[in-house]
Amino acid sequence: MRHLILSCALAVAALPAQAAQSLMATVNGMVCAFCAQGIEKTITRMAGTKAVFVDLKNKVVLVEAREGRTLDEKAIGAAIVDAGYDVVKMEPSTLSVEEMKAAAKARR
Repeated sequence: MRHLILSCALAVAALPAQAAQSLMATVNGMVCAFCAQGIEKTITRMAGTKAVFVDLKNKVVLVEAREGRTLDEKAIGAAIVDAGYDVVKMEPSTLSVEEMKAAAKARR
């Protein structure tokens, strides 16, 4: 029994860590559509980015990865900071940009 538990634990540990499909950044300083447009334009040009959505009301930027690609969390955070905003938190998300847009639209 102990060998079975150990074998299962080793098998799970050997599995590759799955990369986040999306990253969600909480950002201070975004106040207008121009802010959102600048962030979207900059991050959309980054390798691995499929789509970007900026929710000004909730101060959130969601970046969705292209299929089979990973997002560079540090580069995304640096791009937002370089644009003049403050990244409060960056975390993986299971939401797609389309799901977040739909949720934002439903709240209106």
